[in-house]
Amino acid sequence: MPADSSVDTVRGRSAVPAVPPSRSGASRPTALRGPVGVVAALVVLAPVLLAHPGQRAAALLLAVMAAGAVLVAAVRWPRGRVTLIGAVSGVAAASLLLDLVYPGPYRLPAFWLPFEWAALLILAGRVVRRARGRWAGSAGALAVTAVVAVPLRFTVRTPNGGWTASVLAVLTSGVPLAVVVGASLYLRVLDARRERAVAKARREQRLEVARGLHDFVAHEITGIVLEAQAGQLPGDHGPEETAALLRRLEEAGLRALDSMDAMVGALREPHEDGDNGGGDGGADSPGAIGVPAGATGATRVYGLADLPELVGRFDRTGPTRARLEGAREATGLLSPEAEGAAYAVVLEALTNVRRHAPGAAEAVVRVETGAAEGGAAEGGAGAVVRVSVSNDGRAPGGVRGLRRLRDGGGSGLPGLAERLAVHGGTLESGPLEPAPLRPLGWRTSCELPVR
Repeated sequence: MPADSSVDTVRGRSAVPAVPPSRSGASRPTALRGPVGVVAALVVLAPVLLAHPGQRAAALLLAVMAAGAVLVAAVRWPRGRVTLIGAVSGVAAASLLLDLVYPGPYRLPAFWLPFEWAALLILAGRVVRRARGRWAGSAGALAVTAVVAVPLRFTVRTPNGGWTASVLAVLTSGVPLAVVVGASLYLRVLDARRERAVAKARREQRLEVARGLHDFVAHEITGIVLEAQAGQLPGDHGPEETAALLRRLEEAGLRALDSMDAMVGALREPHEDGDNGGGDGGADSPGAIGVPAGATGATRVYGLADLPELVGRFDRTGPTRARLEGAREATGLLSPEAEGAAYAVVLEALTNVRRHAPGAAEAVVRVETGAAEGGAAEGGAGAVVRVSVSNDGRAPGGVRGLRRLRDGGGSGLPGLAERLAVHGGTLESGPLEPAPLRPLGWRTSCELPVR
């Protein structure tokens, strides 16, 4: 199926793709950072050739320090086993050591100081924003100290400079440092929020996919299992009856495949499979689970108007008869999302009839309007729509040979209760006639306020 025809099968909403956007556009600038850093480091080293021969050793020491800081600031980390924390800690420690042991004339540091200071400032911002782990704080503190201290390499060695020049140098260096650190912390908070939002979106998407598989695919697979068990009953199955059974199995299997295709498509990037111009349908094609014939569009919402087809399909497959009462009167009273939740309740209840009560003779789906407790008249303030699915639990003779369908299978009703609560609704489920040993019949119902 084309990837761009995928829908959220449960709610009928366009699904958020789980595949992250392509980063091919950002790969070239990242690849150029290394060569650019090398060129910048060579440019910083070049003035050593112009230094006085007697000061060339001290100049080389200052130039190597500045060039190393520029290179580390330009390169993307980690590289191999060297992490950002390790690289920044090494450069900052070397800079602080040079501040203490610099042996040359006091004027010489002034030339390379701006390059080293700017590189250390960039590294301080990067480690504050990006670094993680137990040593991130130590690396950040080391980088901040190096940024503040590097101007002192010049001021403390200036004759008759006094403390005034050093204090001014520290303040001048500290103001932009505070701005960079503050901006980096703010961006780090934004990054953390974005990561939490992405993690939450992915978790919700997985829950949506799991709910869709439970609600729709399990519904059809249960029907297939029931039909296959019915076909194994002793008796004379004529060619026409066998052909009809196989046709129903094929249709249910295709609908289950369509639903699974929709689930997989919801996890793909739109258009990732290429052009859709020659597509031959998708998750919205007629016959998909929960999608009535003729329904198209990625925003299809399944509601009360779709119950006749759902109940009719249930009635045509399996031994349990099904009928619908009163759906037309309630159509349009609920919001589309609330109708989708009510539709899911009916689907879950009918699936449970097949799985847990294969001997039921009849299932009745009833939709009615009324007033909530303490509410006004129907259709007005306080009005509600009640949707219920009940079965009698009686076992007709024709299905006594069927094996019981497997137990377990998820948490459909708790999930539906949470979904209904979002729209102000409630969910109830229990036996029609409680009995000491085995209850007779079962009823699942929900109540939603009229919008």
